[in-house]
Amino acid sequence: MKRFYKTVAVEPVDGGWRVTLDGRAIKTAGGRAQVVPTSALAEAMADEWLEQGETIDPTRFVLRDLADYAIDVVAPAPADVARSLLPYAETDTLCYRAEPDEALFERQAQVWEPLLIAAETRWHLRFDRISGVIHRAQPPETLARLEAVLAQETPFTLASLQTLASLAASLVVGLAALAPDADAETLWDAANLEEDWQAELWGKDDEALALRARRFAAFAAAMRFAELARPSTGKG
Repeated sequence: MKRFYKTVAVEPVDGGWRVTLDGRAIKTAGGRAQVVPTSALAEAMADEWLEQGETIDPTRFVLRDLADYAIDVVAPAPADVARSLLPYAETDTLCYRAEPDEALFERQAQVWEPLLIAAETRWHLRFDRISGVIHRAQPPETLARLEAVLAQETPFTLASLQTLASLAASLVVGLAALAPDADAETLWDAANLEEDWQAELWGKDDEALALRARRFAAFAAAMRFAELARPSTGKG
């Protein structure tokens, strides 16, 4: 598609902020008003439009797509979306360890245990650690507590969590990524610990490295989206 607009602006509206193209407000993919909670997010979304060339590249609208998902999918049914995230806790990567006599077990304990303990302390719950790959259900009270935690999040935060938890295969990592001081590379390394361990043993594959980089870019973008949508970080 050829670029069809000349000017991009951000303006306040009831309920938040919006981007306009040549003075016209943008709609979401679902046809709703594209209103976001902070000017910081709106300005970053405006930058996506400004940075387009003569031909529009849809893959460069990462923030816009997350905003549309938050507005079109999450906002109408946030409780359903919150529940859909619970399987990432039920099978959380950080809870499944190697056997205690394996070298990998020690690496997992060093990297994963602080993240799990921090989550348990913050939300007053308990995760079961499992050696091996056979599924074991997490305590029902843990899942109930996490559902209550997720129910307090905004649609924009839940939208980012969908990406974060799915890419990390871990709700614990996804929630940790929402912290204002979270480091994307550290969390991504934790989520990919087992793959990186195998690469250390057997060598790195260029295709796998390229895929890891693309997935990390999506993870970091979701973190940035959550930060920009947080009212305390925006001007709105």
